Amino acid sequence: MGLSARCLGPCAVLLALTLLMGSGSVLCLGQNDTEPIVLEGKCLVVCDSNPSSDGGVTSSLGISVRSAGAKVAFSAVRGTNHEPSEMSNTSMTIYFDQVLVNIGNHFDLKASVFQAPRRGIYSFSFHVVKVYNRQTIQVNLMQNDYPVISAFAGDQDVTREAASNGVLLMVEREDRVYLKLERGTLMGGWKYSTFSGFLVFPV
Repeated sequence: MGLSARCLGPCAVLLALTLLMGSGSVLCLGQNDTEPIVLEGKCLVVCDSNPSSDGGVTSSLGISVRSAGAKVAFSAVRGTNHEPSEMSNTSMTIYFDQVLVNIGNHFDLKASVFQAPRRGIYSFSFHVVKVYNRQTIQVNLMQNDYPVISAFAGDQDVTREAASNGVLLMVEREDRVYLKLERGTLMGGWKYSTFSGFLVFPV
């Protein structure tokens, strides 16, 4: 296994320690944003003069160490048609009542809001069903109270119809992502609606 000359100084020391301790995955990133070097395994070592605050452990040498097993994902569903009183508030947040997946516990079911634990590229998708409702609805995916994408459902000749969309987003640490009913009502409920997201990779 060869090493690049770009992986020097403290990074080389940590690389040696990692290899001595067992199988590891080492990423060496130069100060000039050169291509990283990845060695397979379970430990991730990032040499960076400007370490990020994305949940990794950072030394005084400016070296971030993150677990390659750190994962973030959630999926929530609406299991009933009952419209809760919360939908009458001014925020018009779309609420869910069951969590299917919540790896990392970053989705707050009561508030139905996801809060990002680290900076990165995230994937989000939603599927909001209107039931026995002849109104057109507009659903927005919100990031820190700003709409990012929208979806519409307005067919008046069907008993069930869904407003669906998906997107990749750059999300900062502690950003909040949730769904908002921008137009129409969900009278009759929104059973079988879903809201999901996961971290694609940290940046």
